[in-house]
Amino acid sequence: MNREINSIYNFAPKLMELAAEAEENCRSAFRKIEETAEYCGAKVLKAFSDNRVSEPCFYGSTGYGYGDAGRDVIDKVFAQALGTEDALVRFNFVSGTHALSVALFGVLRTGDKMVSVTGKPYDTLEEVIGISGKKGNGSLKDYGVEYGQVDLLEDGTPDYERITEAVKGAKVAYIQRSRGYSLRPAFTVDTIEKMVKAIKAGNPDAIVMVDNCYGEFVETREPSDAGADIIIGSLIKNAGGGVARTGGYIAGRADLVELCSYRLTCVGMGKEVGCTLGMNREMLLGLFYAPDVVCAAIKTSAFASELFRMLGFTCTPGKDDPRGDIITAVQLENEERLCAFCRGIQKGAPVDSFVTPEPWDMPGYSDKVIMAAGAFTMGASIELSADAPIREPFAVWMQGGITYTSGKIGVMLAAQEMISEGLISL
Repeated sequence: MNREINSIYNFAPKLMELAAEAEENCRSAFRKIEETAEYCGAKVLKAFSDNRVSEPCFYGSTGYGYGDAGRDVIDKVFAQALGTEDALVRFNFVSGTHALSVALFGVLRTGDKMVSVTGKPYDTLEEVIGISGKKGNGSLKDYGVEYGQVDLLEDGTPDYERITEAVKGAKVAYIQRSRGYSLRPAFTVDTIEKMVKAIKAGNPDAIVMVDNCYGEFVETREPSDAGADIIIGSLIKNAGGGVARTGGYIAGRADLVELCSYRLTCVGMGKEVGCTLGMNREMLLGLFYAPDVVCAAIKTSAFASELFRMLGFTCTPGKDDPRGDIITAVQLENEERLCAFCRGIQKGAPVDSFVTPEPWDMPGYSDKVIMAAGAFTMGASIELSADAPIREPFAVWMQGGITYTSGKIGVMLAAQEMISEGLISL
């Protein structure tokens, strides 16, 4: 910890001492994180060279987008980097939930069954499935798709025996890698591989679909390397490297990707249409940066976990725990601390640092949500942010940090805000 930082931010002296100790405690974890980033960076670089990325790939197209060579190369580069047969990478995806919705509607038909084997999906997907929201909105349920669910065990791990039974007769077995607003661990690729085996034991024909948001390049393997048939993610999270301003991807078996492309555009045209409007360069550059940006985000997460553990709070995962995503959850125990933490994170943002985050009724969520995110791209979770529903256990989910320096300072400002308001003492 560079103590000269204090001449800029005027942190409490004791906080500076704790931060220096926390950072030193993380050295071993940091080395492992950096080794993973080096491997993933090499994997991405090889995908660029193997697919002959060149300046003409950046040019983009208008109108129908016929013959957009850059668009086609982007699909190939992402597919190779993620270990899949094919990919559908488009700026037209407005969020990870949108990409997941396209994938679900792309492969499911009336009379089919979807089973979530990792418990209740993330809040924003509930209305897509039809387990909440108004009847007749066009959910999967409205179209006659049946939904089943296998809850996790009390310790947050998968119930492999129940999974094998529950997926019999199902078309899609759905895995959510990240935790959403829960305190269970994010699933590592090794755990996903065990789930895939349990699924295939009960139903060899089941399509294993993985919500890979927040998980790309956290490990040396992706879920596709563990047997997943199709994986989905957002470009304003890990895979966009803090450069892509919007977009998402669907990657996996070529036949499934084709079906999804028909849902995104129209049957018969699929991937062959869709102009790119000059967005190709930033999607490629974002992917190129992604492994190192994810590295910075995980180091920020590990530092936050260790610092707030030393301040007396329960944090998951710990600095040395296996990680399946970039997120750290900090249980702050009451609304006042939760909101103060988010105000501190906001003060550490490079954009909109002067804004005060407050809880509000956010579309797609059942409780009021507070979000701190001063980002170059609105809602970009790979940039330092923190958010939480206002409900017990008043945990905050923190993610991102496109540089470790900015991420570390943001975490310290969150602690400083709580100290300044008398919500914790040193």
